[in-house]
Amino acid sequence: MYFDARAAKMLQPGQHIVVDGCPGLRLTATKTKKTWTYRFKSPFSVLMKQIKIGSWPEMSPATAADKWQDLRARREGGENLIASKKIDALAVKGNPEVEYTIGQLIEDYGTGHLDKMRQPRGARAIKARLNTALLKYKSLPASAISRRFVFDVTQTLSNTPVLAKSVKTEMGAAWNLAIDSGRINEELPNWWILVKSKSLRSKGAIREGKHKGTGKRILSDDEISVLMRTDMALFSQQVRDFLIVQLWTCTRGAEIVQMQPKHITQESDGLWWTVPKEMTKGRHNENATDLRVPMVGRALEIVNRLRKNGKEWLFPSRSHAGVIGHQKQAYMNTKTNYYQPYGRARPDHIRTRLTVTHWSPHDLRRTGRTLLASIGCPKEIGELILGHVVPGVEGLYNLYAYDKERRSWLEQLDAKLEEIIKQAPAEA
Repeated sequence: MYFDARAAKMLQPGQHIVVDGCPGLRLTATKTKKTWTYRFKSPFSVLMKQIKIGSWPEMSPATAADKWQDLRARREGGENLIASKKIDALAVKGNPEVEYTIGQLIEDYGTGHLDKMRQPRGARAIKARLNTALLKYKSLPASAISRRFVFDVTQTLSNTPVLAKSVKTEMGAAWNLAIDSGRINEELPNWWILVKSKSLRSKGAIREGKHKGTGKRILSDDEISVLMRTDMALFSQQVRDFLIVQLWTCTRGAEIVQMQPKHITQESDGLWWTVPKEMTKGRHNENATDLRVPMVGRALEIVNRLRKNGKEWLFPSRSHAGVIGHQKQAYMNTKTNYYQPYGRARPDHIRTRLTVTHWSPHDLRRTGRTLLASIGCPKEIGELILGHVVPGVEGLYNLYAYDKERRSWLEQLDAKLEEIIKQAPAEA
């Protein structure tokens, strides 16, 4: 870095000098002062933008260079510097001692809704997400929230669109709760909901250095055959059991890992697994019910074997503290990813990689549902097998459980899967 102090003193109003070695850092003169600025091309438009850093000589060239370096790194990391600057300016307004603040809004949303309606782990995650994203603005009065504020906050998080949408959605719910409880003026618009967010689209997880996109993955017949014939042997017995149960029943991974012997019953038409409503994703929907899953084929064989272990959980796990509970869904995802060709966990471990690649356990649920459709399963039966709540008036008035139909179609899915596995994959 080189700064010419003599040239700086000679600057006339309207003139500027650049700092060698610090692209974009310049000293600009007006009639009354000389100001350090960072000038850059906005990644969100084709226009040039600039941010004031401080005044010279009050701020030394070294300090200005440090601040320039920080701003440059944030910009290259995808942050909208202009939006952040505007929000920071808003954050110092108002009197937090007498006005209801964003921090209080998040706290009340946590205790008034999340702690009651979400599982503890999920509630903690959402509160941490909101507190982290809005840390700088927790003392900002709710009355100062404007359309522009919400837009700018969203833009600062736009490089992580899933996080941005989550913050926006949860803050919208928090705002509604605050209005219902009388903590903020009901005439204040809920900009968290009203501001459009069509541009916040996930590019998918990064695999092999590239975003995988958000396309939905299902396995082809040949891939199912290879997976079941050879690839399944790579996994541990527990992971293999989990994956097969998910493919044969189309249930969610979070429901499978919580399976207990008390949920399994022998009935007149065979073995049933009844998932209590409170363990399902739809537990907060008043129209949701326990999920009834008939055990057939390989899923039936696995459940019967696991029940003989005499343990509280069919998929048990032991924590580092020695506490025994059920295995986590994330564990199954991690172990699946471990054998993918792009899996980077434990690079020192030499291991055989999967032949059928770029899939996750949830894709097996999607594959099973797609196979049901391909063999003629009616839509309403397929959705009930998935555990989806029937929407609208039909869900209120049609209370038939469809147990017979669930068993019939899962038996047909079992037959279809066995047929696929027996057929040798076509040669490439």
